[in-house]
Amino acid sequence: MSAYDDLMAFQRETEALGSIAGRLSWDQETVMPRGAAEQRGEEMAAIEGVLHARRIDPRVGEWLDKAEAPDAVGEAQLRHIRRSYDRTRRVPARLAAELARTTSVAQGVWAEGRAAEDVSAFTPTLEKVVSLVREQAECLADGGDPYDALLDDYEPGATADSLTGMFGAMRPRLVNLRDRILGAAHQPPAVAGEFPEAAQLALSRELAGAFGYDFHTGRIDKAVHPFSSGSGRDVRITTRTAADDPFNCLYSTIHETGHACYEQAIDPAYAMTPVGGGVSMGVHESQSRLYENQIGRSRAFTGWLHGRMVDTFGDIGIDDPEAFFGCVNRVHRGFIRTEADEVQYNLHVLLRFDIERQLIDGSLAVADLEEAWNARFEADFGYPVDRPSNGCLQDVHWSVGLFGYFPTYSLGNVYAGCLHAALREAVPDLDGALAAGDTAPATGWLRDNLQRHGGLYRPREVVERACGFAPSEAPLLDYLEHKFGAIYGV
Repeated sequence: MSAYDDLMAFQRETEALGSIAGRLSWDQETVMPRGAAEQRGEEMAAIEGVLHARRIDPRVGEWLDKAEAPDAVGEAQLRHIRRSYDRTRRVPARLAAELARTTSVAQGVWAEGRAAEDVSAFTPTLEKVVSLVREQAECLADGGDPYDALLDDYEPGATADSLTGMFGAMRPRLVNLRDRILGAAHQPPAVAGEFPEAAQLALSRELAGAFGYDFHTGRIDKAVHPFSSGSGRDVRITTRTAADDPFNCLYSTIHETGHACYEQAIDPAYAMTPVGGGVSMGVHESQSRLYENQIGRSRAFTGWLHGRMVDTFGDIGIDDPEAFFGCVNRVHRGFIRTEADEVQYNLHVLLRFDIERQLIDGSLAVADLEEAWNARFEADFGYPVDRPSNGCLQDVHWSVGLFGYFPTYSLGNVYAGCLHAALREAVPDLDGALAAGDTAPATGWLRDNLQRHGGLYRPREVVERACGFAPSEAPLLDYLEHKFGAIYGV
């Protein structure tokens, strides 16, 4: 066997172990008994120790020095392995294991603090997580910017400076649009009625199938914070329900289905290899947001969904499909990022982007997080945070050490805006299919032009190849102004 063959055989075993670690995380957020948290922390630390040792195994370096890629796919495999090898070697095994142990336990502490509306119960644990992440960032940065080093884990090639420029261009147009909408004479109605959990879950399952989710290799469960997990032949999603808000469940499901379908669509030949997963979180988020918003909240698709809502729940307080389209796209006051409308969603992300950079550079102490969050939220949105679960305790990300992750949500929206423009150009009769509940023309185009490639290309490259133009924030902002201008008459 060649050095390349030896390296790939070793890497497939590493990928398999990584999948097992991912399954442990899925289990922790869905069905694990609450009392198992400490033990799970030890289990996660142990498997992270094994993974860390494999990723820096001296043989990997030797194989990389000798390996010759057989083709373009092989070149991409080597690029991913070399990047992982170089980054992992900078982080001591002790630190990697301690991060895995601490964040596994921290997740449970966060959930308990959130349920109790008690930030102080979570603060000591978060201080430990932040301290460890700072240490990790310093190791990875190797003299560079620590936050950029963290961001590179989720969006290779992106920098805080480049994102700051993009987000700075987005903010004024988003704020202007929001203010015009909230001041408009016409305000769409809200749904009203009874929305039993079992019926919500049944309809959410139907929607996942309508968007192409393969239940033969996937499943849906409930979790506090909806997420997607896995790749290849085992891709799982979760959702949540709220008795008075069926859209929380339905659109969370569509969102996570976008993530899952990306993983399920990747060329099977890439399974259990570095290119066998989504290339970045920004590209991943482009799929989930496009499924959820540009497709799932379109006038055509909501016309079909209105019928299914009435069939499922009976009287929902809205008889007209056009009024239902406005209802689904209501711009409204709210605290929760995952429940935010399209116009305000990115403003929630920008808040987190700025705050987490301050936590990492030390200009904001964890003890002052709640006060800083509340002050920033009121400045950005115009009303005060009413309780911690609607404020700095709403997201799971920081408890599990995901610093540098939040900006990829807005980058994903930018990518989605570009892809949607290209999709509309490529499939001019798309609305006819969506009006019948048929998403295949849209999801098929995304599968063929982006999803099947997995990690073959770099993040911006795969989006540009699909779109035919370089990504920018302009298509997203144009889409939002056109769509919501029509709904609100502004």
